[in-house]
Amino acid sequence: MEVVGLVCGAAAAVVVLAWGFLWVWDPSEGMKSREQAGLPGAGSRSLLVIAHPDDEAMFFAPTVLGLGRLRHRVSLLCFSAGNYYNQGEIRKKELLQSCGVLGIPPSSVMIIDNRDFPDDPGVQWDTELVANTLLRHVEVNDINLKDKSNARS
Repeated sequence: MEVVGLVCGAAAAVVVLAWGFLWVWDPSEGMKSREQAGLPGAGSRSLLVIAHPDDEAMFFAPTVLGLGRLRHRVSLLCFSAGNYYNQGEIRKKELLQSCGVLGIPPSSVMIIDNRDFPDDPGVQWDTELVANTLLRHVEVNDINLKDKSNARS
């Protein structure tokens, strides 16, 4: 039964890859550019925003690695030190190590460690303060990668 699952999974992966290739390839025009295919170009600056250390690996590792393959400069903004169990210093070090493995240099990692954003599931962060902090980081890091999926023509 495991073999059937592996074969089905492999077949699904081949179908997805073939569909992706055909979506980008038009025989009458040749290969489309990254822009035409909806892919951001090399040199784009992306900002990954997470709430806690380890979110980068648990939820976003494939995205970060993919952006790296596209030659993006990825910055990371973490809104808390992950100090709920008084392990904030350990978790900050782990976050920096994880980012190193993912290709994000320490100089591109910002960890906010203050009482405005406590690592406490019982506390709701001020959305305006989150938005203002995020906007500042987008401006300071000159983030230029935009989601074009909802863009209007």
